[in-house]
Amino acid sequence: MATGKTSRTFGWILMGLVMVGLVGFGSTNFGGSVRSVATVGDTEVDANRYLRELQSEMNAFQAETGQRLTMEMARGIGLDQQVLARVIATAALEDETARLGISVGDTQLRDRIVDIPAFKGVDGKFDREGYTFALEQSGLTASEFEKSLRDEVSRQILQAAVVNGVATQPSYVDTLYGYARETRDFTWAALGVDRLTAPVPTPTEDELTAYYDAHPQDFTLPETKVITYAWMNPEDVIPTITVDEAQIRALYDDRASEYLVPERRMVERLVFNTTEEAQTAADAIAAGEKTFEDLVAERNLQLSDIDLGDVPKDDLGAAGDAVFALTEPGVAGPLDSDLGPALFRMNAILEARETSFEDAREELHGELAADAARRLIGDMVTELDDQMAGGATIEEIAKSHNMQLGTLNWTAGDSTGIAAYDAFREAAQAVTTDDFPEITLLEDGGVFAMRLDELQAPRLQEQTEVADAVRAGWEAEKRLTLLAEEAQGLIPELEGEETLSSLGLTEVIEEGQTREAFVEGTPPNFMSDVFAMEPGNWQVLRGADSVVLVRLDAIHAADQDSDEAQALKASFAAGTAQEIALDIENAFARAVQARAGIELNRAVINAVNAQFQ
Repeated sequence: MATGKTSRTFGWILMGLVMVGLVGFGSTNFGGSVRSVATVGDTEVDANRYLRELQSEMNAFQAETGQRLTMEMARGIGLDQQVLARVIATAALEDETARLGISVGDTQLRDRIVDIPAFKGVDGKFDREGYTFALEQSGLTASEFEKSLRDEVSRQILQAAVVNGVATQPSYVDTLYGYARETRDFTWAALGVDRLTAPVPTPTEDELTAYYDAHPQDFTLPETKVITYAWMNPEDVIPTITVDEAQIRALYDDRASEYLVPERRMVERLVFNTTEEAQTAADAIAAGEKTFEDLVAERNLQLSDIDLGDVPKDDLGAAGDAVFALTEPGVAGPLDSDLGPALFRMNAILEARETSFEDAREELHGELAADAARRLIGDMVTELDDQMAGGATIEEIAKSHNMQLGTLNWTAGDSTGIAAYDAFREAAQAVTTDDFPEITLLEDGGVFAMRLDELQAPRLQEQTEVADAVRAGWEAEKRLTLLAEEAQGLIPELEGEETLSSLGLTEVIEEGQTREAFVEGTPPNFMSDVFAMEPGNWQVLRGADSVVLVRLDAIHAADQDSDEAQALKASFAAGTAQEIALDIENAFARAVQARAGIELNRAVINAVNAQFQ
């Protein structure tokens, strides 16, 4: 609502006072006899006011996106027009306050100024020097600021008079809440096409044509880009790479910890203050009086706090021999550890794992060859770029550098072959017939260049081209139609003594489901159809590959009086009242502008915009 809200002009002033980008524009002025970008009634829209608002919006955009906004970009998104419309709307309200004689006294104006936090000193009181300095930094004089604030307060009085008293009617709120929160109980079962007993007849040509005509979206090819590409894949280069045996051996030695893994144990360690305490705990475990978990809990610990993971013998120090002497899970100790006497629980034995050089050689060779291939391709990028800049075609660079040359008909969503790469799909999405091919890196170190040869518009295929698909679609639709008819034939039995279960169907009972509920295994519009039913009625609903038999059992009205309901309705009523008030305020502002009349000064507007070039 308008009351209690600071306008965008006043918001800019406060932002300016904390210096968010207005320095540099503060010294800009539009002097002379023409200083307004527009006139609304008898009120002029000062050029500097428009400039400050526009600068504020551009700064806000940059702060939010991290991207510098040029004037050309601002025009592209209509930002300059939005700002101009806003300052004109504000000026229209100010013109109306002047016409009605609404104003604010000096005392109230002073109280507003001294309450602004930006003008207070370290002692929390109004600081005259800080006030003057802040205004100078924002490019405003005291008289300009005080006039702006006076106009702001006067305008708020007018806005408050327009929107005060706006409220949402309780009956409106209750009706919407009741609609949204009422629930349904229902019973249902799905029938798949496997339950169909009637044979699917052979379609006539007229039936197939009618199906084809009724489903053009199923037989329309999307926009297709015919793309020629040259692709250098590291996998294609690897066979040409020679890897020195010494390199493979060195890499094996560097990874000895991966290939020569010693025997390990899964171990937990519980440390005690003294050996006597540890021995008492061990005796309690041996006597069956306590478990290891009991001891951990007595220390206010979790098993994760004492877990050492899988460790080799050497990592256990003096306790290594005893722990590794265990041939099955159990507790050893008390044993010395670097934290004091402890009990060690061994949970699993992990045998030593050794991978010989011969067994690891192929994997290591492939890794080294792949790295070498990626480096080789990376070294070619500059050369390939230079050739293409010099006019070489994709076919020529493919031949000179032994690259794969191919053509594909690419559509959005295609991810086969080279289109499996994100970089290729992004480039294919953006490429136009005016683009020059360029070398682009792929995620695996490969490179490609592409050229758009042809852009094919979406096309409805001839029925003869898609005859098999048309027949399959007709048959699928016919199966559902026959299945729905068979399901409809079950309703008289269900209205008698039979149940879904007695008919061999899987009966599902749902209770308290809302309109927004999702019931798995049902058609997309299932809940809206259920909410349109009458209690006790059966209905057959068709899905994509099944039909559903459903009976509405009960309708439950929303509880309008619960604490939750009262809170939600109050929040909704307040929000709706604000929206209505805003609509009224906007309508009033438009009416004021229409009555007062608007004259734009395009020359001054263009001059202001030119400051941002």
